[in-house]
This record gives sequence, C-alpha cells and structure tokens, in this order.
Amino acid sequence: MSGAPDSAAPMLVVEDLNVAFPNRDGGWVEVVRGVSFTLGRERLGIVGESGSGKSQTGRAILGLTAPEGRVTAKRLAFNGVDLLHCSAGERRALRGGRISMVLQDPKFSLNPVMTIGDQIVETLRTHSTVSKAQARTKALQALEAVQIDDPERVYKLYPHEVSGGMGQRAMIAMMLIAEPDLLIADEPTSALDVTVQVQVLSILDALVVQRGMGLIFVSHDLRLVSTFCDRILVMYAGRVVEELQSGGLASAKHPYTQGLLNCLPKLGDNRHPLPTLNRQPEWAL
Repeated sequence: MSGAPDSAAPMLVVEDLNVAFPNRDGGWVEVVRGVSFTLGRERLGIVGESGSGKSQTGRAILGLTAPEGRVTAKRLAFNGVDLLHCSAGERRALRGGRISMVLQDPKFSLNPVMTIGDQIVETLRTHSTVSKAQARTKALQALEAVQIDDPERVYKLYPHEVSGGMGQRAMIAMMLIAEPDLLIADEPTSALDVTVQVQVLSILDALVVQRGMGLIFVSHDLRLVSTFCDRILVMYAGRVVEELQSGGLASAKHPYTQGLLNCLPKLGDNRHPLPTLNRQPEWAL
C-alpha cells in the first residue's frame, strides 16, 4: 500500500523487524529480533560485532534477504510505501532508485566483466529515461562528485584495475546516480586505510547535507560512528540493546556497549593485554 508522504513524518519506519533462516534441524534461527527505529533526513549509525544482525537489518529493508529467509514486522514503511506488502515491481523501482545500498567490499560487489562507467550507466538507465549520451555525462559527473580526479579514465577501467578506495568511491557513485532518498552504507570503510576512510566519510557527509538524504551507516567501529552519525543503535545477538545520541558514548548504560568501549586501546594508557568482553547470557534475551 502506498500514499503521499507526510513531510513531518519519518522517512523510514521499522517496527518489530524479525529476520530468520532455517537450520538443519527444521527449525528457525532468528538473526534479527524485534528491531524498531525511525529515520528522518539524518545519519543513523548501527554498530555491533559480526553476526549481531546489522547487515541483515539493512538487507531486509531493501528486500535483499536470501530467498530461504523469513522477514516479518509489525510495520516496515518507506515514505508511505509498505515494504512488506508492496508488489515486486514497486520494490524493484524503489531499490536502487529511491533506496540504495553501498556494500562492504567493491571487489565482490562490482561486476568484474563490465567497466566502471558501464555499471554506473546501467544503474541510471534502469531507473531513469535518459539517452546513452546523457547517462554517460551524468556518470562522469557522479565520479567527479565522489572526488575521482580523472573521471574519463576511471570510467573506462574494470574493477580489478582500480584500488580499493577508488572502487569504493565508484560504488558510492553508482548507488547515488539515481539520487536516492535513503542510502544504506554497509561497512563502507572497513577495507580502507585511515586516510581513504576520512575521504569516503567526507563524501558521504557532504552528499547527505547537500541532497538531504537519510543515511544508515552500518559499522563495527563505535568511535567512528559516534563522530560521524547523529544517532547510534547498538546491536547484540539480533537485538537493539541501546540507543545513543551523537557523542554520547560516555553515557552508555548497557554493559555490552560499555564492554566494547573498554576493549578499545587508549593513547597514553599502558594496558597489556587488552581486556576482553565478558558476555552475559541475559544480554541475548
């Protein structure tokens, strides 16, 4: 069901989202359990360890959960569109058009037998009625927007011919070419060195401000997310255990969040070995 979005309403509403996969015993394993949040035109960080359900939450929003998976929710809506019950055609039109997702590693996300430019053009022409010449011009502009110095050269290259940082920028350009309202960035900086990380975050920040997008930034790096995002959701064992405002790590209440912070090295603090996280069974309940 769809309708005209209310300007005062949140862009995305997620209420009691659950994602499960079948196991070998014929039962189900819940990897996302009762996740709820709303998103406006802001930067929302989702953090947690590997397996906490961060990426599966993003994939469920986009409708990219593996076919054998089961997705349920009391409400999953984007600008008035019911994402659980809309038609396959509506979902395809939204995905890559109004909602995009930057995946973690360009080596596995980009098509190895197509040039960077052809992939960006294909994305644009899937969601817009433009000529090949117009699409090429827009693709070059998109590459320039993500601070690629020689767009003409990179346009003609294949994914294996570019560095990890440049490949990630090309992925961002491809996901933003259709000017989406919502961007989900799944660990977009995890495979990059620190200087390139800063550049990629700067690009995302500028694009969110200039275009008024909503951004879901998925990461395992609490400190990075706390300096970049407006709000933070901390996930553990498929659940949101804590929500924090930007810069609010010092006021974290949940022992899991406190434990993650305690495991981080600190300049000037000689701690060897670093403490490990002492997980408690009740955290997963």
